[in-house]
Amino acid sequence: MTPQELLRSSAIELGIDLTVDQTNRFFVYLSELNKWNKKINLTSITSERDTVIKHIVDSLSYIKGFSPASGLRLLDMGSGAGFPAIPIKIVHPEISVFLVESVKKKASFLRHMIRTLDLTGTEVLDTRVEELPESFLSSIDVVTARAFADMVMALSQGAPFLKQGGLMVLSRGPDEYISEPELAKAHVTLEKRIELTLPHSEYRRAIWILRKAS
Repeated sequence: MTPQELLRSSAIELGIDLTVDQTNRFFVYLSELNKWNKKINLTSITSERDTVIKHIVDSLSYIKGFSPASGLRLLDMGSGAGFPAIPIKIVHPEISVFLVESVKKKASFLRHMIRTLDLTGTEVLDTRVEELPESFLSSIDVVTARAFADMVMALSQGAPFLKQGGLMVLSRGPDEYISEPELAKAHVTLEKRIELTLPHSEYRRAIWILRKAS
C-alpha cells in the first residue's frame, strides 16, 4: 500500500472521502514538514507511514468531535507543526482557523504552509494562549489542543474562548481522564468520549468532546 493509499483508506475508515486534490495537498504538507524539520524541531516522527498515521490521520479523527460548517471558528492551541488544525482545514476549507503558536520559528513554518497550500481563512497568532486579545474571549465555536500541556491545563486555558454551547475537542491517550470538579470549574460538561484505534495501526486514542455550559 502506497502512502497515498494508506491515507485515503484510513480517512475512509474515519468517514472522510478525500479528493485527489486534498490527498496531494497532504503530501505537499508532509514534504515541506520534512524539509523544515531538518532545520527546526517540528516533529520527532520521521517515517512516512508513521507521519501519515500519527499526525494526519490522528488529526482527522478530531472531526468526529464536531460538525464543520461554513462560518465556524476553530482555535487550535499550541499548534506546533499544524496538527490537528491544518489537516482539518484541508478537508474543510469553509471553516475559519486560528493557529496559536508562540515559538516564532514554528509560527513561520505555519505561515509558509498557509501560503503554500493557499489556506484562505487561516491565521497564525504567534503569542502565548494566555496573551491572546480579549476579543477572542467567548467568540470561538471549537477549541482544539493536541500537544498542549495536560487536559486540565488545556481546559482551563481554552474554555474561556468558547461561545456558550461551543465545543472543546481533545485527543488523548485512552488512560487519561479529567474529573467532574475540573469540568465544573471550567463551566463545561462532557458531551461524549470516543475511544478508537487509528486505522492500519495499534495507536489507541480517546477523543473528549466538552461543551461550554449556557
